[in-house]
Amino acid sequence: MDHPARPADPPPYYDAHVFVCCNRREDGHPRGSCAAAGSEKLRDYMKLRAKQLGLKKIRINVAGCLDRCELGPCMVIYPEGVWYNVTSETDVNSILELHLRDGGRVAELM
Repeated sequence: MDHPARPADPPPYYDAHVFVCCNRREDGHPRGSCAAAGSEKLRDYMKLRAKQLGLKKIRINVAGCLDRCELGPCMVIYPEGVWYNVTSETDVNSILELHLRDGGRVAELM
């Protein structure tokens, strides 16, 4: 069966899209939650620091549960699909500078 040709996708609006899990479960939940581990504060810092670094085509968004609760706080960067465990502002700086600005990876956080 022949299918009509699919039109070309438009160019991406962002160079990278970062989803930071900010899901919060009730205190004492056996899986924990990224928000309880500090992800909201780290996301806010990441947004501020990205602006300070002049990373204009990067979008940093809140995500609901990314289902890696025991590894949190976690984030994923697309289009690459690279996952990171982020626990400090130093980790955020490494990801912003090495991955998002320079195109590398922060292996120890993956």
